[in-house]
Amino acid sequence: MFTKQIKKTIKDAAKALTGYKRRAFVAQVAIDYFNGSSRTTEKYMGWARETVETGINEIRTNIRCLDNYSGRGNIKTEQRLPQLEKDIQEIVEPYSQADPDFKNSYTYLKITAKSVRKELKKKGYSDEELPNENTIGNILNRMNYSLKRVQKKTVEKDT
Repeated sequence: MFTKQIKKTIKDAAKALTGYKRRAFVAQVAIDYFNGSSRTTEKYMGWARETVETGINEIRTNIRCLDNYSGRGNIKTEQRLPQLEKDIQEIVEPYSQADPDFKNSYTYLKITAKSVRKELKKKGYSDEELPNENTIGNILNRMNYSLKRVQKKTVEKDT
């Protein structure tokens, strides 16, 4: 039906668009070249049949579907477990130390994320509800704690 070059050009044009503009373009290609068939369009162009059907319906009814990009993805662990941040702070506070040169706002920790996770289990959190060690490290970074070792301050000598 299409040469490889034409097919590539159409796919590249669709890739450059997002949201309703992309659905409108894909639907127009389906209507113009594939008799409005979403299955045929999926077979030849590799586009999702649901996207093609949504685009065709948007053109037919002249009603645009709203994209809910903010509704995608997981919620942060701190939102799922609101007490977690306070409990982590209680655990790490005795092990924290400010930057000796005050060059950044991070507070350095002498405790690992693995140890923080163990302490949280002792506080009553179950293994299933707690995030893994990497996520705890990310939470500590968001709380302005650094898991790096504290660099000793060097004193310049007069020679």
